[in-house]
Amino acid sequence: MSFNYIYFNSIPNIGILERVIKLHRKNFGDSKSLIKQMKYKSELLINLAMKDEKVIGYKICYELDDDKFYSWFGGVDGNFLKYGVTSKLTEEQSRYLKNNGFKIVQTKTKNKWRDMLILNIKSGFDGIGTYTNERGGPKIILEKKLLN
Repeated sequence: MSFNYIYFNSIPNIGILERVIKLHRKNFGDSKSLIKQMKYKSELLINLAMKDEKVIGYKICYELDDDKFYSWFGGVDGNFLKYGVTSKLTEEQSRYLKNNGFKIVQTKTKNKWRDMLILNIKSGFDGIGTYTNERGGPKIILEKKLLN
């Protein structure tokens, strides 16, 4: 099965954005503030996996500084998990950032999301620390060096 991977350097048109929000809501349960938060992110990058006109996966990231991007949110439609879409989105994101001069991509996750933690480690991310978020939940900080 083949998919198209496309990038947006800003919030996409409303039709595509609605499909991303629908998938985000399905994966995370809440999407009320996502669009508002995206408007305030520096150098927003949205990477989408598409099957025809359907958004089947996404990664949203933004610039932290001149060398580092933060991989913020991502999700894949459960019907497409077995096709490697999550891995491909992660790979495409790293390739895009490296090709655009960034040296590091950072993400954060929770131990309870083990599949994501394992995928990040397999994709070259290293655990660099932990912290407790404002809700009292432990988070793991991971970084990947985008080497030439």
